[in-house]
Amino acid sequence: MADDSLASHRRDPIKSSVGNVAAQRRRQNAATVGKERRESLVRAKRLCRVGATGDGDVPVEENDMMTDEEGFLLEDQTSSAVKELKSAVAYQGKGAMQKRVNALRELRRLLSKSEFPPVEAALKAGAIPLLVQCLSFGSPDEQLLEAAWCLTNIAAGKPEETKALLPALPLLIAHLGEKSSLPVAEQCAWALGNVAGEGEELRKVLLSQGALPPLARMMLPNKGSTVRTAAWALSNLIKGPDPKAATELIKVDGVLDAILRHLRKSDEELATEVAWVIVYLSALSNFATGVLVKSDALQPLVERLATSNSLQLLIPVLRSLGNLVAGDSHTTSTVLIPGHEITDGVVKVLVKCLKSDHRVLKKEASWVLSNIAAGSIEHKQLIYSSEAVPLLLRLLSTAPFDIRKEVAYVLGNLCVAPAAGEGKPDLIKENLVSLVQRGCLSGFIDLVRSADIEAARLGLQFTELVLRGMPNGGGPKLVEQEDGIDAMERYQFHENEDLRNMANGLVDKYFGEDYGVNE
Repeated sequence: MADDSLASHRRDPIKSSVGNVAAQRRRQNAATVGKERRESLVRAKRLCRVGATGDGDVPVEENDMMTDEEGFLLEDQTSSAVKELKSAVAYQGKGAMQKRVNALRELRRLLSKSEFPPVEAALKAGAIPLLVQCLSFGSPDEQLLEAAWCLTNIAAGKPEETKALLPALPLLIAHLGEKSSLPVAEQCAWALGNVAGEGEELRKVLLSQGALPPLARMMLPNKGSTVRTAAWALSNLIKGPDPKAATELIKVDGVLDAILRHLRKSDEELATEVAWVIVYLSALSNFATGVLVKSDALQPLVERLATSNSLQLLIPVLRSLGNLVAGDSHTTSTVLIPGHEITDGVVKVLVKCLKSDHRVLKKEASWVLSNIAAGSIEHKQLIYSSEAVPLLLRLLSTAPFDIRKEVAYVLGNLCVAPAAGEGKPDLIKENLVSLVQRGCLSGFIDLVRSADIEAARLGLQFTELVLRGMPNGGGPKLVEQEDGIDAMERYQFHENEDLRNMANGLVDKYFGEDYGVNE
């Protein structure tokens, strides 16, 4: 279906504008977002130190560093524990079940003891087929839980160690069903989340084996811990790059209502995991984005941004909001209607993020604003008349480079109106003059000097606006005062043909032989 292709979501309402590339950047965000998730709470793969049942018999030590001698001892103990499990699985006499549970518990304890568990030793000793046997239907919950916990921590290992779980996947998926106890289902979801977090190849395997529907159904009840684990596993499972899984998830009966319900809850850890699901839904699937736009998703996202101070929650909520705004112009107009209370609320929470001490929030907020600024004249005015502009001007000259680049997109797009066809964008002169008078030109000239191709192009595009748009032909003098000629002449023999032609063309047109003759 064309609506769901990665190439179909092209938001480019200002074809010659200051480089609005919202769709491409939205895709890039989706591809790299997993790497940005905080190591302990929201990393792609998680070690299970305390079980889903709240079993606290595994101490979480302050310092997990082990000496070589302790590491060798742990590996030997693990190999012995697997041998003991093999013996217990083969034993059929009195107390056989308790013998298996005790052996599983000891293996689980060893696999949970260190931040870097002895997975390799367990695999070499033959743990996987034994654990698969222990997952067989009809086994007591205690046995299922211990076996799933062992598999969870093995799946948290290196890529080749995670792949060793392939024989266990059908049973782990089967135990997600309604006939399983919640602790067992949750532990199996955790193991599958680790497998999905390993990469696209294993995600495809899980999807082909039917992991998505039962995980989605685990989102439906109001069971905080279970929903958190299921949401985290789902965010790993649908993270792409194929949008099919995201589309399939949003179509599951009741999932949308569950997402919005959990997002509103006071439990910030739960809301964080649910927000990451929204990030991938809105980043990858146009169908899912459309469903979210038509639902009430914007309201709880804005409320969370307004009321929370948790960075772990604010990052995915802000990115979700940005993804919804980064749709096509029709979607943006549907989400943000000038004059509506929710639209004013969006701008206010973005201003809050620009004021934050956290650079990631400043960068994300600037990205969202750049997409709003690329919209209609009314959308530009929303930003221009807000507290955002003085903050953006300050960030353009003081912030780290990645934030300055995002800010430049916002300010640049405030100065141009959507153009028909492929021609140059129409200038919004009053905005351009005001921003230049407030000192933004030096920030754009700095971008021209940048080694970053995208930033340099952005700087050159804004410089072109100044050269042709300032009243009374004053643009060239302003650019010259900021050493803009020198900045552009650096591209005289540049390897990038686009930048070379753009810079050389501007120098020739505005600073040619006749420049300054009449002075």
